[in-house]
Amino acid sequence: MPFFEQADLQKVVEQAKKVSKDLLEWIDKGYEIITLTASCGLMLKFEWPLLLPEDSNIKKLSKNVSDIDEYIVDISQKEGLAEGLEEIEGGVTVHNACHARAQNMGIKARDMLKLIPNIKLDIVERCAGHGGTFGVMKETHNIALKIGRPTAKQIKNKKNKYIASDCPLAGKHLKQLMNDKNILNDEAIHPIEILAKAYRLV
Repeated sequence: MPFFEQADLQKVVEQAKKVSKDLLEWIDKGYEIITLTASCGLMLKFEWPLLLPEDSNIKKLSKNVSDIDEYIVDISQKEGLAEGLEEIEGGVTVHNACHARAQNMGIKARDMLKLIPNIKLDIVERCAGHGGTFGVMKETHNIALKIGRPTAKQIKNKKNKYIASDCPLAGKHLKQLMNDKNILNDEAIHPIEILAKAYRLV
């Protein structure tokens, strides 16, 4: 993704060919590829196939990739989840990150967290403004802050204890903008970490 953001498409193509070759060895052994962040899922599912539409490795990889929220929801529907999910007190606001929305899979973070008993859940669908390296480069940092402020305000107004985002960088950026001591986590955590809390694993 960083090479893609900097328009170094040749480097993206090189990486795509190398990584897809390595991952296909696991797919051929019967494994599924699960991405932990929305930007990674977007690259493997959609961006690489757009750049290399005739590459059979890239095509095969894109068809065998799932976002982790998508994967858990699929398991819950087909097999059911392990018993032991407990309530989460204080509510959760999910930032539906741009790269998750671009995967056209629906709001899988919401669908996954709805599996937690009696959860208070709010969804915010606005750009965080971070945009990967865009949010940390000197030339664009202030623009990233300006874009993210309305989103951070919307999240803060939900008054939930937890904020979660499928994009760790967007989550950190939003939490920095919020500077809200009433929110329990120091930074936005991944929705899968909320599920782990409901299982009392963390």
